[in-house]
Amino acid sequence: MKAIFITYDQAHHEAVIDILTRMSCRGYTSFGETQGRGSKTGDPHLGSHAWPSIASATISIVEDDRADSVLRRLKELDESKPLLGLRAFVWNVENSI
Repeated sequence: MKAIFITYDQAHHEAVIDILTRMSCRGYTSFGETQGRGSKTGDPHLGSHAWPSIASATISIVEDDRADSVLRRLKELDESKPLLGLRAFVWNVENSI
């Protein structure tokens, strides 16, 4: 199993959930409003007067063979609106109950 952790501008939320749904990634947890700043480019998402944008984050645990396909779809979404920002990270899931 793989854990896909996705951070993104809140404007991407519906599209991210749609990708997970279309890719049959039934289980996920969204963290709603989060704050942060990307490590490469883009403006901070701090929900403040100076930086009013807000970020969101979602994690989904998927089968190993599904992770690359989900990442490709997320990359397409990011590239379609590069100023919003989206990053996805994949970790191995060692154990679950």
